[in-house]
Amino acid sequence: MELGNQIKNYRSKLSLSQEVLAEKIYVSRQTISNWENDKSYPDVHSLILLSEVFNTSIDNLIKGDVEVMKEQVKKEERKEFEKLSQVYAILFLILILTPIPLAHFFNYIGIIVWIVIFVAAMYVAILLEKKKKQFNIQTYKEIIAFTEGRGLDEITKAREEGKRVYQKILLAFGSGVITLIIAIIFIYILK
Repeated sequence: MELGNQIKNYRSKLSLSQEVLAEKIYVSRQTISNWENDKSYPDVHSLILLSEVFNTSIDNLIKGDVEVMKEQVKKEERKEFEKLSQVYAILFLILILTPIPLAHFFNYIGIIVWIVIFVAAMYVAILLEKKKKQFNIQTYKEIIAFTEGRGLDEITKAREEGKRVYQKILLAFGSGVITLIIAIIFIYILK
């Protein structure tokens, strides 16, 4: 990372100690030390304050760190996608396992609880679909490659894009079958 060296160089040019610089941008001396030793990275607010103190643009300050910042953003986006996927998987599992026990033990209140779980699962699914569209990932291979932080080569990417239509048809058919099974079970229970 170049930012640590940039901060150190600008601070030296202005003859500022770490303590004085820390006071000017409202952080601790240890934080300045961590930035200069590349142990952590300043947030946007701190970058703005640093650029004002050093009388330079943020672009000059972070020159050379753009790729590092892009990679960090990608990593954060992958983590967010993974968390969203895990929440959806849990909700989906609950959605599959709970309709019969809820309806059997709690009757109509159980059905209402199941509907609330269903709405929550659908909300998370919509958020997940937006993320998938944002990153242009749809198939299993594309999703796995994304979560591992790598891309697919052009040929594999073209093959996966060709599979998307068939996967959507199978997904719709599978959803219909599952819905039909759940409906039959509900009819059986409520009789």
